[in-house]
Amino acid sequence: MNVLLKSATILDAANKALHLKKRDIFIKNGIIDQIGQKITPNGKVKTISLPNLHVSLGWFDSSVSFGEPGFEERETIANGLTVAAKSGFTDIVLNPTTNPLPDSSSDIVFLKNAAREYATNLYPLGTMTVKGEGDHLAELFDMQNAGAVGFYDFQQAVENSNLLKIALQYAQNFQGLIYSFPMDGKIAGKGIVNEGPAATKLGLKGIPALAEELQIARDLSILAYTGGKLHIPTISSAASVKLIADAKKKGLDVSCSVAIHNLCFTDEVLEEFDTHFKVLPPLRGKSDQRALIKGLKDGAIDMVTTDHMPIDIEQKRVEFDNAVPGSIGLESAFGILNRLFETEKTISLLTGGRSRYGIAEPSIQKGAIACLSLFEPAVKSVFEKSDLQSTSKNSAFIGQPAIGKVYGSISGNKIAL
Repeated sequence: MNVLLKSATILDAANKALHLKKRDIFIKNGIIDQIGQKITPNGKVKTISLPNLHVSLGWFDSSVSFGEPGFEERETIANGLTVAAKSGFTDIVLNPTTNPLPDSSSDIVFLKNAAREYATNLYPLGTMTVKGEGDHLAELFDMQNAGAVGFYDFQQAVENSNLLKIALQYAQNFQGLIYSFPMDGKIAGKGIVNEGPAATKLGLKGIPALAEELQIARDLSILAYTGGKLHIPTISSAASVKLIADAKKKGLDVSCSVAIHNLCFTDEVLEEFDTHFKVLPPLRGKSDQRALIKGLKDGAIDMVTTDHMPIDIEQKRVEFDNAVPGSIGLESAFGILNRLFETEKTISLLTGGRSRYGIAEPSIQKGAIACLSLFEPAVKSVFEKSDLQSTSKNSAFIGQPAIGKVYGSISGNKIAL
């Protein structure tokens, strides 16, 4: 298929020759063939001309959950990847949240094969331990050879310090990326929201930020001893930002991410007991929110994620205590981030992170495989339930003001508009 993007403003800060320039882009059989001020190609061409069209490198999300296999009622791989592509994401890392959990090479192969025909590329994580039970290491090397880009017992802290030590040591043999969820379960206890004035006022059990910070401090101490590559997903507190920034200054190979909902909301939104705002880690206070935003701006935090977590309605439309934590976020990601940051910073956040997973960096230049996100950066709107295309509708962002509109994405020879 041949595609012509007309009068597209290119946002690619690393490409000084094209950054902020308005150009036609001709894509021939999935490859960028020409970039020029006015291109008139021969033959049959699909022309895309959209209001205030902007393009950037394809967007990347390091924390996405679907449901298949096992929880197809939440989200199938097919619909999830379609939603991701139409939301501007050309590459996603898939969390191990299925049944059965992906703890072997055959599970990874299944996920990769199921995602082959879609515009968004799927990079699966395998569990770090057998069945995600935290007792014995899974087949890490075999899973990486099959396509796994990291190892994570989803939202489960590695309680066994020695197991984390062994995992970090072993994975160095093949440059494997080990995850550790930042929450000390003993301190978190039965908490479900941030420990603070809001929790006390509402009569809800709190999770102190200390639970996160102690876990991170322990994990960083182990990393300093072992070496290796450690990723700490979805941090939520100011002290966590500082701990990781200090570790990086010492030369430790650690990265971290933050979820968009932790940037957008504080625990003050819990007053209506809306289960859409029940997430893990919990929404925290204003000082933490400010520190997370600052951490993204100064580079202490490596990447932003939607932490897209589909939950079926039966597990959200219940009492707050009993609701399953999680919010979807693919569809709303650009509009919310673009409200919180300048557009160029938003694009930088949405395109960063691939290198941590060994994923090839795309480029906007002649001869490169097309990997583009298409959007309009200025239009203002309110994110509505009707904007959701995910099977599950558990979005914390319904009713939130947004800036910008996503048109879709192009990945190789596949177009999602």
